[in-house]
Amino acid sequence: MQIISDPIELKNYLKEQNATIGFVPTMGALHDGHISLIKRAREENEVVVVSIFVNPTQFLAGEDLEKYPRKDEADKKICELSGVDILFFPTKESIYSEDEVALVAPNVRGYTLEGLSRPGHFNGVLTVVMKLLNIVSPTRAYFGKKDAQQLNLITLMVKQLFMSVEIVPVDTLRESDGLALSSRNIYLSAEQRKEALKISSSLRLASSMISNGQRDVKVVKSAMQEHLKGIEIAYIELLSREFEYREEIVLKDTIILVEVVIGSTRLLDNIWL
Repeated sequence: MQIISDPIELKNYLKEQNATIGFVPTMGALHDGHISLIKRAREENEVVVVSIFVNPTQFLAGEDLEKYPRKDEADKKICELSGVDILFFPTKESIYSEDEVALVAPNVRGYTLEGLSRPGHFNGVLTVVMKLLNIVSPTRAYFGKKDAQQLNLITLMVKQLFMSVEIVPVDTLRESDGLALSSRNIYLSAEQRKEALKISSSLRLASSMISNGQRDVKVVKSAMQEHLKGIEIAYIELLSREFEYREEIVLKDTIILVEVVIGSTRLLDNIWL
């Protein structure tokens, strides 16, 4: 496995490879969810590139940029054992300069749900993903479905800016008790983690109601709110896969999304129906 920190060095090296490239962008603190993305990339491409970069522009003032978990040496070992060919480890200075061209999230989809509670967050996400895709020029890039709004916006960016990369969604991985894997789970105390299990159980409740014929968004949403009583809910929404609001649930074109705050930790989860 090669470790490269300089964007131009990586770009020039990959230009010389006459091969399909699978790319997994991450912020490090790798877990089994990331490994599933890497494995999928390994299966479908000749060269696999993983980036580790804690992107400062997607954190708002007062958020957890400074304490975001960093496990550089462990991450390198995980990448090596997972069959990664190139680990891209850039610095902030190599990715950003003083006078940056602005990339702005769409006015509607970029400022609802997580974008409403974190205005400007997706500007930073789309900017860094655009930079990374331009550096790597992958055949395919892999993103987890857990961050469904991020996935939707990145897919939209690639489509609207006529970029020649395939965005591959990968299913969410969970702990044995149902909690969606996240680098932020380490912030949770034992008691908070127990509370966090209500997130996935609220999604299972919604899924069960829909399987039994319930199609009214308000009814399902209300049941989930009641199930999550006592937890700070940022949002519960049932949307189309294009993130359009509806009053009725449509099977095979619905995402149920939840964001809660437990202690000081934001936790996201969703199911695709």
